[in-house]
Amino acid sequence: MPILYELSCGNTHDIVHAESLVANCPTSNMVVADKGYDSEKLRELVRDNNATPVIPRKDNSLVGNEDIDWYMYKYRHLVENAFGRIKQYRKIATQYEKLE
Repeated sequence: MPILYELSCGNTHDIVHAESLVANCPTSNMVVADKGYDSEKLRELVRDNNATPVIPRKDNSLVGNEDIDWYMYKYRHLVENAFGRIKQYRKIATQYEKLE
């Protein structure tokens, strides 16, 4: 179940809201995200909150992915499944209103 969300424009990159989501979420041991959230600044914020970042680096990164917990990363599909369930509702999947 989602515990926190922020509305954004469709043309806004996800990482723009990542810092505020990490800062406002309840305490956790790990933060799992996909390659779209590949940012050292975000990883440092996660570490400052006493959590482990499980965010793989992009293919063109000079730093490898040896420090990623791939077993934990596989559980990211639970989040993707939650979005899939939410998008069954047409009003949420395609927002036609101009205001929040």
